[in-house]
Amino acid sequence: MLQKIHIQNYAIIEELSVEFSTGLNIITGETGAGKSILMGALNLTLGERADSASLLNKEKKCVVESFYKTASNKSVKQFLSANDLDMEDELVIRREIAPNGKSRAFINDTPVNLNQLKELSSLLADLHQQFDTMELGDSDFQREVLDALADNAALLKEYSDVYQQYISCRRELETLQSQQSAANKELDYNQFLFDELNDVNLKENELEALDVELKLLSNAENIKQQLGAVYFELKESELPVVQQLKSLNSKLHALEQYHGDIPALTQRLQSTQIELSDIADELERINDSVQYSPERIQQVNDKVTIGYKLLKKHSVTTTNELLAIRDELQQKLNSILNLSEQIKKKEQEQDKLSQQSEGLANKISANRNKVIKPFTEKVNALLAQVGMPNARIQVQLTIVALNEFGNNDIEFLFDANKSNRFEPLRKVASGGELSRLMLCIKSLVAKKLQLPVLIFDEIDTGISGEAAKQVGIIMKELSQSHQVLSITHQPQIAAKAQSHYFVYKGIKDDKIVTAIKLLSNDERITTIAQMLSGEKPTAAALENAREMVSN
Repeated sequence: MLQKIHIQNYAIIEELSVEFSTGLNIITGETGAGKSILMGALNLTLGERADSASLLNKEKKCVVESFYKTASNKSVKQFLSANDLDMEDELVIRREIAPNGKSRAFINDTPVNLNQLKELSSLLADLHQQFDTMELGDSDFQREVLDALADNAALLKEYSDVYQQYISCRRELETLQSQQSAANKELDYNQFLFDELNDVNLKENELEALDVELKLLSNAENIKQQLGAVYFELKESELPVVQQLKSLNSKLHALEQYHGDIPALTQRLQSTQIELSDIADELERINDSVQYSPERIQQVNDKVTIGYKLLKKHSVTTTNELLAIRDELQQKLNSILNLSEQIKKKEQEQDKLSQQSEGLANKISANRNKVIKPFTEKVNALLAQVGMPNARIQVQLTIVALNEFGNNDIEFLFDANKSNRFEPLRKVASGGELSRLMLCIKSLVAKKLQLPVLIFDEIDTGISGEAAKQVGIIMKELSQSHQVLSITHQPQIAAKAQSHYFVYKGIKDDKIVTAIKLLSNDERITTIAQMLSGEKPTAAALENAREMVSN
């Protein structure tokens, strides 16, 4: 419930405070007195963009505060909690416009951005202005009306979650399929390169080792000859070096008793003899291992030749680099196989989410279908009540591809004259017809939504007499469960007020300023009489006004 609004330095309002009551609050006044300015100030606290041109005193800031009682509003409490804002029994929204045009917004004295303010405002009030009837032709608004009447909120939330998963899954599948398509273009070539490297069956450092082996095999005869010659001189000649060292060592050993340094030399000579003997044995082993084999030379030469071609082909210099390329190709080939498996799983996931989305969308569509008949019947009855007995509305619901709101296309069709030629509402309804139609629809939808405050700014445009009276009756009925604020020029509507406020211009410090006052019962009668017959109401007008108020 909107308890109060306080305005400073806005348009032609120097300072003004208005306290509203529950039920139906009616605001009247002369054209240009500032009624819509009052609504404009309130709209600022609901998230409307600010303009420094609206400052009365260009040297001072403008401040607009609205005070709400929200103790029983769960949605508001959830919003405050989610945004780390203070929760109090009284909710205060403040907008400030500085002389330089910069605007700031506060919720319970905590700064917030405009998006946060708009989100909160959507939970507090519904402001219907004179030109808002255009949204009647908007497909989103029409869908929201049906969903509100069908109690589809929970289903839509569940559907939205599943549908977003479905869209995300579909995008991931498209990405995988794109990757597979690109990979398939290189598949055959990569397979050829891998097979070529894999068939050679190289081991780590193998080409380098084969290169060394090939040199050895190619020079085997010369190597054996030289090794044999060295071995012969060490052990097999007429005077083998090892035998000579042994003989010399014996002679030196006989002299050890004569000089203290000789034993050490004997030991060294013996070690040399042993070392040369070991060298000779190792040379013999190597000589035995070196075998000339034309067949092995051919095998090694063939593999080295293939290996060097591959090195050149892949622009590398070592066996291990070739092995790294082979492993990389293996990973690419495996990834294509993995992609196929991932795509298969993702397709299954997409099908499951698609079926879930379709099932929920069908439930939502069925609920919408159920409310179409009672909705159109009630709206058509209300249209007759507000002076449009020949006007009728129809709802066209068609099945379309899944979208973020289900699988329906919704269109409100309108026939103003019982012509049975129903056309889209946005194309055929006049401004006055739209105003009354909007009131009829909102009076039905408001009962389904948790909007405690409904605000109508001159919704009665283009009507008078009995139609205006019926509009007043509808507003009065709405005010039984909602707080209603309405600016009107119609005495029939003003007469239904629980609280009647009069906006007028006054002069303060040689300036024209807007003021507002809550009318007493006698003042109401006089004001309504003036709305009926002019500034100086007749006795008949006063009597008529008195009867309208009492009824």
